[in-house]
Amino acid sequence: MKPPPPRPAPEQGPAEAVDAVHSLRLELAVEAAGIGSFDWDLVTGRLDWDDRLLELFGYTREEWAGSIQAFNARLHPDDVEATTAALQHAIDGCGAYDAEYRVVLPSGETRWVRGRGRALGDEGGIAVRLLGAAYDTTSARAADLHVARVLEAMNEAFFSLDRDWRFSYVNRRAEQVLDRSRPDLVGGEIWSLFPHAVDSDFETNYRGAVASGQERVFEAYYPEPLDAWFEVRAWPTPDGLSVYFLDVTERRRAETAAREAAARLRAIAEISSAMVDQLGRVQDERAALQRVTEAVVPVFADWAIGTLVDADGRMRDVASWHTDPALRATTARYAALRLAAIADDAPVLRALRSGQTLTVDDVPAVIRPTLPPGEVVEVFDRLAPRTALTLPLAAHGKTLGALSLYRSDSGRPADADDVAAAREVAERVALALDNARLHEQQRRLAEELQRSMLTAPPRPDHAEVVVRYLPAVEAAQVGGDWYDAFLQPGGAMVLVIGDVVGHDIAAAAAMGQLRGLVRGIAFREGADPSTVLTDLDVAVRGLEMDTMATAIVARIEQSPEQRAAGTTTLRWSNAGHPPPLLMHADGRVEELSGPRAELMLGVDPTARRTDSTVTVDRPATVLLYTDGLVEARDQELDDGIAALREALADLADLPLAELCDGLLARLRPHGVADDVALVAVRLHAEDRPRPPEAGPRHVPPVPGA
Repeated sequence: MKPPPPRPAPEQGPAEAVDAVHSLRLELAVEAAGIGSFDWDLVTGRLDWDDRLLELFGYTREEWAGSIQAFNARLHPDDVEATTAALQHAIDGCGAYDAEYRVVLPSGETRWVRGRGRALGDEGGIAVRLLGAAYDTTSARAADLHVARVLEAMNEAFFSLDRDWRFSYVNRRAEQVLDRSRPDLVGGEIWSLFPHAVDSDFETNYRGAVASGQERVFEAYYPEPLDAWFEVRAWPTPDGLSVYFLDVTERRRAETAAREAAARLRAIAEISSAMVDQLGRVQDERAALQRVTEAVVPVFADWAIGTLVDADGRMRDVASWHTDPALRATTARYAALRLAAIADDAPVLRALRSGQTLTVDDVPAVIRPTLPPGEVVEVFDRLAPRTALTLPLAAHGKTLGALSLYRSDSGRPADADDVAAAREVAERVALALDNARLHEQQRRLAEELQRSMLTAPPRPDHAEVVVRYLPAVEAAQVGGDWYDAFLQPGGAMVLVIGDVVGHDIAAAAAMGQLRGLVRGIAFREGADPSTVLTDLDVAVRGLEMDTMATAIVARIEQSPEQRAAGTTTLRWSNAGHPPPLLMHADGRVEELSGPRAELMLGVDPTARRTDSTVTVDRPATVLLYTDGLVEARDQELDDGIAALREALADLADLPLAELCDGLLARLRPHGVADDVALVAVRLHAEDRPRPPEAGPRHVPPVPGA
C-alpha cells in the first residue's frame, strides 16, 4: 500500500509544525513496521480498520463490514474463544488487550497476527472505546517453530523460565529427565515444583546468572525423586533464563569409582609398605597393625579395630583408628572394652574361629543387645556403627588376628569391590605377620645358637676382659660375627674376632665351626697368630666348608723381663678384618695396621700370613670389633673407624664394661643394622695389687709340666 498524496498544509505556527513532524514520523514508522491500527466504538459497535489491517485480514475496503463479526469471521476456529476472552477482559477492566491468533485468508492461507490495544472508559469507568494495533507474526512464529523443532530433536534437556521463575518451555528430553509432563511443568514455578533446588547450587547459580547477566556453568546434585547429578549451563535472556542440562550421574559414578579404586590401591600399597617397614625393621606387630588401621580409614571404613592372636591363643585388640579425630579416643576405649564385653558368637570371634570373612548389615541390632550395661554400651552408642566387615588375618592355616571395619550412617555401605580389596589387605597383612613371626623364630634360634657358642671370657692375672655381642635389629636373620678369648698353656692370652660372610643360620653354623677350629689350633703353646690363620685357611679348604670370613687372631704375651719393666707384647695377624685399636695410658688411641692388607679366610689357602707386634706399656686397653660397629649404609668404613677412635678417647676413664656400652650407645644409638661383636682387654699395671675387676688368676696348666 502506497501513502496517500500530500495535501497542501494550512499555515501553521512553530508548535503545530513540530507536532506535524512527529505525527508524520509515527506514521512512517508504523507503515515501515507493517502495523495496522483499529478503533472499536463499543457504544455503536462500529469497528474501523486502516488499510494495512484490512490487507492483513484479506479484506478490500468495499468488503469490510466494520463489525466485530467481520473480525471473527477471519479468525481460525480454534482461536476464536481465546481471542474473544482477551478482548472481553480488556473491556471489563478498562485495561490492556494482548492476543496472538491465526487468521485464515480467503485463499486458505493462514497467518499469525499479534493484536494489542487498550480500552478507554467514560466518566463512570465504563469502557466505550478500544483502540489498538496489530501486526503479522507469521515469520517470527515460523522461526520459533524451527527453534522448537530443533530443541525437541535434541538429546539434551532444555527448558526456559520467565521472569517470574515459571517454566515457559520444556523440551521432550527435559520431560524425561525431570520425570514430569509438559503440562505439569509449563506455567509452574520452579521453586515450588522442585523444592530441593531452593538454597542449593541450582538457585545460587540461576539467580546469579539473571542478576549478573552472565552465563553460569556448574555441576550439582538433586536428591530424590531425581537422585541425579547434572551438568548445567544457564544463561539469561530478555524473557528470563534458558537452561541446558545433562544427566551426568553415570559419569560421576564412574569417576567416583575410579577415585575409590585408586584410593584402595594406594591404601594397599601403603599397608604393604607399613608391614615391611614395621615388621622388617623393628619387628613390632602392634605398631604395624596400628598403621594398617590408619591406612584402611576412611578408604574402607569410618573406623577400624585391629586384633592380634598370641602364640598361646590369647586375643588382644591392639590398634584402632577413626576418621573423625574427635572420636579416636572413643574408638580406642571401645577397643579396650570390646573383647571382654562381646558374646561368644560375636562376629569377630566367629571370624577368628572360622577363618571366614563376616559382614553385619545392622550392627546395632546384632551387637548392641549382647553388650552388658555400662561404659561399653555408652561408648558403642557414641561411635554409632551401622555396618561392619570382619576379616580374619589368616595365613598358612593359622589365624593370627582380625581386622574389624565399621561404617556409620554417614558412609555408604561397602560394595563388592570394597570387600574384595579389604580381603586382599587382610591377606597381605596376615602373610606379613606370619613371615615376621617365622623370621623372628629363626632369628631367635640362630641367636641362641650363636650365643651358646660365645663363651665367657677368661680372667687372667692383672688383666680384665669384657665382651659384647649385639644382634642386628633390622634383619630377621643373624650373621656370623664371633669373638673368643682364652689362655694358652703357660698364660699367654689369645684374642679372636671374626665375621663370616652371610646373614643366616648357615653363617652362624659356619661361625661355630671356625671358632672351634681356631680354639683347637690356637690352644697349643707357642702358636703364633699367623700360623693359626694359615692352618685355619688350610682346614677350611680341606674340610670343604665353602666359607669366607674375616678374622683377627691376637696374642698378649709377657716375658719375666717385661713383667719387671711393666710392658707386654701384643702380637696379631689380620685376615681382611678392621684393624684393632690400642689405647695408651695417656688416652692416645693407635690404630694397629700391618704393613699390607692380607686376604680374608677361604679365598686362597696358600696366601702368606704375617705377624705384627707392638710393645705395650701398662696400663693400656686393646679393642677388637666387627665392622657392624663402624660401617653402615650412610657411613664409610674409614669414617666409622675415625668416629670409634674419637669415642674411645672420650670414654677412656670409664670402667671397661661401661666403656664398651658407651661405645655401642655412641656409635649406634638407634640399634645396629648388622651384628656387632666387641672384645676389650684392659691391661692393668702390675706394680700394684691386682684390681678386683681383674678377677682371680687362673692359668691352664702346661701339658706335661
